[in-house]
Amino acid sequence: MAKAASRPSPFAERTVLPVLVAISASHMLNDIVQSLIPAIYPIVKEEFALTFTQVGLITLCFQMTASILQPFVGMYTDKRPHPYSLLLGMAFTMAGIFALWGAGTFVALLGAVMLVGVGSSVFHPESSRIAHAASGGQHGLAQSVFQLGGTFGSALGPLLAALIVVPFGMRSIGWFAVIPLIAIIVLRRVGTWYKRTSAIRARRPPKAAPDHGIPQRTVRRSIVILLVLVFSKQFYLAGMGSYYTFYLIQKFGVSVQHAQVHLFLFLLAAAIGTYIGGPLGDRYGRKYVIWFSILGSAPFTLLLPHANLLWTGILAALVGLVLSSAFSAIVVYAQELVPGKLGMISGLFYGFAFGMAGIGSALLGSLADHAGIPFVFEVCAFLPLIGLVAAFLPRLHKLPLPAGKG
Repeated sequence: MAKAASRPSPFAERTVLPVLVAISASHMLNDIVQSLIPAIYPIVKEEFALTFTQVGLITLCFQMTASILQPFVGMYTDKRPHPYSLLLGMAFTMAGIFALWGAGTFVALLGAVMLVGVGSSVFHPESSRIAHAASGGQHGLAQSVFQLGGTFGSALGPLLAALIVVPFGMRSIGWFAVIPLIAIIVLRRVGTWYKRTSAIRARRPPKAAPDHGIPQRTVRRSIVILLVLVFSKQFYLAGMGSYYTFYLIQKFGVSVQHAQVHLFLFLLAAAIGTYIGGPLGDRYGRKYVIWFSILGSAPFTLLLPHANLLWTGILAALVGLVLSSAFSAIVVYAQELVPGKLGMISGLFYGFAFGMAGIGSALLGSLADHAGIPFVFEVCAFLPLIGLVAAFLPRLHKLPLPAGKG
């Protein structure tokens, strides 16, 4: 990235690695809880005698509360940053776990996952801003480190469900309350750092946002294109996250634990892909990473419904690796398109991603009830072809985001 103008903030001078690691670890803890919800679907479906449509509604309620609030939280914190707001988000997540632990009806399940979703809405916009503030100008790297924690946490959720929830039942869910508690302890220290450095930044004269020279009409069109790409990515990942275990159980007759291990491997590959996407975007350009990630996964998604168990696992891992490399590049690209609005842009894209995952899961669940799980994966196989629209994105020069807005 080009260096900022005179008197750069301490954020632009160096990467604050301890803060990046802490915010990434907190993201991991947050997303362990989030991924636990779809990981226990086979257990919940049997215990509550649910249809696939009802399973999809659980995801819809969870993802909608995790999405609708995020842009508003981001816009608010753009004007009034709250260093300790992440602790409030984790408190909502902890309340959701306890509610899930005591849920005895389908309606109670919906309420519990909605609480977890609210926690996610509060967490993501401000934590993404903190990652940017600690980036030292390496915005793609910082976003990838931040995302790595989340995707690794998403991978751990199914594994922990296989090791704990499957053997001990739904009552073991309460044990997971320790996860947001640990996150609260970590985030308190991060909040103290952010409060101190924000006070330093506030005493400095504000800097004008860099001009990338792209007309506002093109910026708006590009944001729409990026959201379309997020739609294609999240719809496919929603199918994998919610129904991959059912697909393996139904098509290959594997056990629930075996299927959850496969889901863990898919999500682990997605975690690796998330990490490599940001640095590659810093080095070679985010447009090319976005193009390759979405469209490049299409050959693997098209082959997957016709593969045996071994190749299904391999192809799923390749899909996770390639497809997940896009999101860090998409978020940073959008932040560079609209400099000075980090919270709003982060909230918009995280919120839209969660919302699309929720809607996708609900629609795909209804489709599974009517046409079967294998048909769902045959339909989803074509979604990455939407990546062709990335050709219409403008090429951005490497411009620094204004530290005063980070």
